[in-house]
Amino acid sequence: MGSEMNLDAGIVNFGNMYRLKQVMKRAERGEKITIAFLGGSITQGCLSSTPETCYAYLTYDWWVKKYPDAEFVYVNAGIGGTTSQFGVARVDRDVLSTGPDLVFVEFSVNDDNTEFFKETYEGLIRHIWADEKQPAIVLVHNVCYDTGNSAEEIHTQVGAHYELPSVSIKSTVYALVESGVLTSRDVTEDDLHPNDKGHAMIAEVLTYYLDKVDGEKEINESAMKTLPAPLTQNAYEHSTRFQCKDCNPVCKGFTEDKREKEYFTDNFKGGWYATEEGAEIVFQTEGSGIAIQYKKTVNKPAPIAEAIIDEKEESPILLDANFDEDWGDCLYIETVLCHGEKKNHQVKIRIKESHPEDKSEFYLLSLITSM
Repeated sequence: MGSEMNLDAGIVNFGNMYRLKQVMKRAERGEKITIAFLGGSITQGCLSSTPETCYAYLTYDWWVKKYPDAEFVYVNAGIGGTTSQFGVARVDRDVLSTGPDLVFVEFSVNDDNTEFFKETYEGLIRHIWADEKQPAIVLVHNVCYDTGNSAEEIHTQVGAHYELPSVSIKSTVYALVESGVLTSRDVTEDDLHPNDKGHAMIAEVLTYYLDKVDGEKEINESAMKTLPAPLTQNAYEHSTRFQCKDCNPVCKGFTEDKREKEYFTDNFKGGWYATEEGAEIVFQTEGSGIAIQYKKTVNKPAPIAEAIIDEKEESPILLDANFDEDWGDCLYIETVLCHGEKKNHQVKIRIKESHPEDKSEFYLLSLITSM
């Protein structure tokens, strides 16, 4: 497999390897190392036959085998259908709370190749980099196998700016599909999620880079002491996610769901729900950016809501819980304020339309604010 891929082409940026080398040296000394993976459904392991055949676990297993005297902890924080906008809002709770020494970040097929996601991705990277544990970061850029589309272009701009290691699956696995050496069905069933062979090839690209760094870990390298100025307006570095345990909105017809999620993909808990037309929930919050996260469901029909920001009834924002795709329920994020005035804002969410034949409630997962 390795002889087919141009593995050197997969290393988009070697980056500043100081933090990564320190992790390797600590592992060599037999210390405890926590390795975390943050991303979407590919990181989660969708369509791998077992959790142990996804690229994340295979990459983790490289560490286990390379440094047998160390104690390793594996954290897979992949959640399907999610972007770096949600990633930066949940990274504290899902990743940094575990005290990671190394974080792999993968959002290149869920983020669009736009300035908006360049900004949310940059906020995520800055937030992880500045954590008190000073984790090493490796950026993973996956690809759509039917079109070659990804957000790699904007993500690698961020990676280069912060001197971070970056690896490209477009330049390696997808290159074999594009050239006809492999068909897309050799590595994926749906042109997005890798099968076991595809996951193994992604892991091979990553571990090839790790082997390169391991071979140079005794070569001294200076740490990047401080973050450079941001590339974007950087409104998302300090994002906060509010669920029912975190705030006290005024509810009229909305009910709190106080269940706690039990694992990373146990997502549709901890919010608020309503079924009746006219039900509303009102938040008071502060920030320059506001997003509403709600469930778009395949179990249709479902109610339709609207968001009113700062009592501007003439400018409602539609929140349609009916999902127009069929792969499952979606943790959908609607940005309702972007680069607005940093002040206190009122957010009212109201059920605009319900139906006697509705099969689902309107489920509000969270309110996400950014500064």
